[in-house]
Amino acid sequence: MPLARLAAALAMATAAAAVVPFTPAAGAASVSSAVKPFDVQTLVRLERVADPRVSPNGRTVAYTLRTTDYDANKGVQSIWLHDLDAGTTRRLTAGTGSSHSPRWASDGSLYFLSTRSGSQQVWRLNLDGGGEAQPVTRLPLDVGSYVLSPAGDRIAVSVDSFPDLGADLAASKQRLDERAAQKNSGVVYERLFIRHWDTWKDGTRAQLFGFALDDQGAATGNAQWLSNGIDGDVPSKPFGGDEEITWTPDGRFVIFTARIAGSSESWSTNFDLWRVPADGSAKPENLTADNPATDTGPVVSADGRLLAYRAMKRPGFEADRYAIMVREIGRDGSVGPAREVAPKWDRSATSLQFSPDGRKLYTTADDLGQHRVFAIDVASGKARALTGDGQVESFALARDALIVTHNTLASPAQLFKVRLSGSAPLQLTQHNAATLAGIGFGDYEQFSFKGWNDEKVYGYVVKPVGFVAGKKYPIAFIIHGGPQGSMANDFHYRWNPQTYAGAGFAVVFIDFHGSTGYGQAFTDAISGHWGDRPLEDLQKGYAAALAKYDFLDDKRAVALGASYGGYMVNWIAGNWAAPWKALVNHDGVFDNRSMAYSTEELWFDEWEHGGTQYEHPAAYEQFNPVNHVAKWKLPMLVVQGGLDFRIPVEQGIATFTALQRRGIPSQLLHFPDENHWVLKPQNSVQWHETVLAWLKRWTAE
Repeated sequence: MPLARLAAALAMATAAAAVVPFTPAAGAASVSSAVKPFDVQTLVRLERVADPRVSPNGRTVAYTLRTTDYDANKGVQSIWLHDLDAGTTRRLTAGTGSSHSPRWASDGSLYFLSTRSGSQQVWRLNLDGGGEAQPVTRLPLDVGSYVLSPAGDRIAVSVDSFPDLGADLAASKQRLDERAAQKNSGVVYERLFIRHWDTWKDGTRAQLFGFALDDQGAATGNAQWLSNGIDGDVPSKPFGGDEEITWTPDGRFVIFTARIAGSSESWSTNFDLWRVPADGSAKPENLTADNPATDTGPVVSADGRLLAYRAMKRPGFEADRYAIMVREIGRDGSVGPAREVAPKWDRSATSLQFSPDGRKLYTTADDLGQHRVFAIDVASGKARALTGDGQVESFALARDALIVTHNTLASPAQLFKVRLSGSAPLQLTQHNAATLAGIGFGDYEQFSFKGWNDEKVYGYVVKPVGFVAGKKYPIAFIIHGGPQGSMANDFHYRWNPQTYAGAGFAVVFIDFHGSTGYGQAFTDAISGHWGDRPLEDLQKGYAAALAKYDFLDDKRAVALGASYGGYMVNWIAGNWAAPWKALVNHDGVFDNRSMAYSTEELWFDEWEHGGTQYEHPAAYEQFNPVNHVAKWKLPMLVVQGGLDFRIPVEQGIATFTALQRRGIPSQLLHFPDENHWVLKPQNSVQWHETVLAWLKRWTAE
């Protein structure tokens, strides 16, 4: 779902402070002492730490922990608390349903979303007074996300409802029930989207409503329709959350992100910031109408004087660099012109939070195969890295430190305390210690080489668990998706290199041109060049790995990837077959032409190929895998989700049909209940077991 000047970017990253590395999670065994290699059965059962939030007094961290109910084939979320002074951790919510999204009120009470009542509603727990959690909302429809006002006297909630019914949520529920009871099932559409990600459109929109809160913290009175007149979703779909909604510190206004849909929704990336009075007394005002590209992620400084947000500059490009913008807010509420905070910082910001004094902004960004936290000086734009190697997924400010969720290629996420002064990070949580006791992970190393245009390209090698010097190991060569993404130093729950290392493979993966974290020009380099520049990087990276690591067995190598990685597997089948014994293609593009008319987010294909297929047919054919099927000869496993509307199921079926028609050994693994990702625990186990069986079949000695 994205370098300008590579040398400058590398110099800047080197100059950014020398940061202290994180330590591995407790419980993980070294390779030499491993009792059992890491595998998918361990992977799907790991507890997942996320979304830390620090209490107003700075003493307590609330966070979400996801566990797996394997028999029920689902994840279950609960809320935990960590006492920063005592160093203790305890579970806060239990019982039926899932609880997540903990948010502190100014009085120290904790709000959260929970399905314990049978639908997802907002709940509140008074930690000082004891007792049970109490419902804040009792709406007829699920609450998707919510944001509390600074004073704790109001709440904004997002609910999927019918815009023509306004704030009458009961009427929306009644219409949905009546539709469900109908015997006929046909739906007439007049514009795109007709479906998005994994859901067919039903006429509802995520709309924002406001409620007053009584002295017990419960919603009271009638709903105020805050997104009145917005033909779009608040927050955005499919992945937007409460980071797209904020209050001004005085509680007078709510600022949110929305894209006006109209007839261009499926090819527009024009998200704007909208400001609305908290009581809904006026319709939303567009604050960023002058930018036809994406504006999102609003935050306001504690004194109410600065509005900061992230903005792209090129309409229609989902992987453009997110620049950090600030605008002054006058006493009369007027909003001044936008200023880019750090125009020379060639990274793309992924979240924002002001320091208490408003002088710094904290953000995260991909950076040379890591995902770090940076402190950005608002006045000068100077950027300083606060974390070292690994992946910081989320963070929260706590007095003189940041609380971060951090993981690496050999350690699932834990909470760490990172002092702003730069001292060694302190691990706060010990989740998965018992599960990982005696589990072995493969050692890993980042390497670099000269890729396309002789520019520096990075990759990683992961040794197999139980590595023995002098022995040769089969290669799993993984190609990441996006394509504007990064397969880096992080612990992934779907494409985790350690599951292959645990099965005896050496793993190689490359951040080819098009990857993020190396400057915007590096990211841009893939557009219009899906089949040449990245392929050159992959070829040179594979050769560099073979030259550097003598344990790689080039006679037993397999390539695999998903999404763009699946496209590249199809492209490799007809353009770089020599090194491989077999291939694995998960949700990959087979025919660029049909993809252009069947995918839902058209802006992606149209940007990557320079326009629509009917205007630029040659661009779609230049690197089209379907045109090279006559050269296919490698065995291939095809995996496809039936609910994948990003790369529809027909792409996978066509790939398998081509293989079968040519008489090439092949398998199709179809998940009718999965989207672009495989999310259900038992499906994940089947996926891994099928993939590994295929790889072992073709690399057996």
